Parts: sequence; structure tokens; C-alpha cells
Amino acid sequence: MKSVIAYLSYSGNTKEVAEFIEEKLIYEGVKVDIHRIGIDMPIHPEEYDYVFLGTFTWDRGSTPDEVKDFVLEIGYKPDNMAVFGTGDTQFGGDELFCRAVDKLVHFYNSQWPGLKVEQSPRGSQEAMIGKWVEGVLQDAKSYA
Repeated sequence: MKSVIAYLSYSGNTKEVAEFIEEKLIYEGVKVDIHRIGIDMPIHPEEYDYVFLGTFTWDRGSTPDEVKDFVLEIGYKPDNMAVFGTGDTQFGGDELFCRAVDKLVHFYNSQWPGLKVEQSPRGSQEAMIGKWVEGVLQDAKSYA
């Protein structure tokens, strides 16, 4: 199996989550490519079994422009998109926490719930990331 982790990170939090996901996927025997949104050449989602899309939430619940550009760059809605992101409840509370994740999950009609991480992954959040990845892999196997 082959996957790509496409992410945008300014503070490094979303990059850290992407790295945890990468480690878990490699442990599970999945080949992983990394795509830094806004930096690397465009990807072709049809070449992957899984596309993990990572973002932070910006400006009162918004999706960053670079992530919107990435969505437009793909040009269609792949059905293998699993969305993760980071946020901070101190800016907008629970209502706006990781809202970009919710928007992307809805947009792609993802078969998996979005993964939401408060700031950088520490402690129990690391285990949460691992369980989420396992759930994505398990669900995908049951559809095969």
C-alpha cells in the first residue's frame, strides 16, 4: 500500500502530527510520501491508496489559502482522503476548534472522521493519532 501525507504547517504543530502519522504508517507497512503544501510539486491522488491531508485552522475557523489552492490543484474529490489538523481552543473555543478539518471532511465526504489535535501532539494526543491511523487503515481494509 502507498500513501501520501500532504500538509501545511506554519508553527510546526501540523508537521509534528504529520510525522506521527508517517511513523505509524511505516510501522504498519505502508509506503509514505510527504508533500509540503505550497512548497512541493503537485501530487496525483490516484497514485495512492490513502491521501492524508493536514491543515491548521486559521483566522476564526478558516481554512488557509494554501490548502484551498491545494484542493483546487487536485481538481476533483478523491474518495481516499483522510483529514487531520491542529488548532487551539483559546482562539474561538470549541465552536471554531479545528474547523478547517470539519470543512475539509465535509467537502471530501471523507469516509473517516477528521483528526483534531490541540496545538502540538503530546501525551494522550500521541495515542489518539495512532488510533486514528489504525482506524483509517482498518476501515480501508474492510472496503477492499
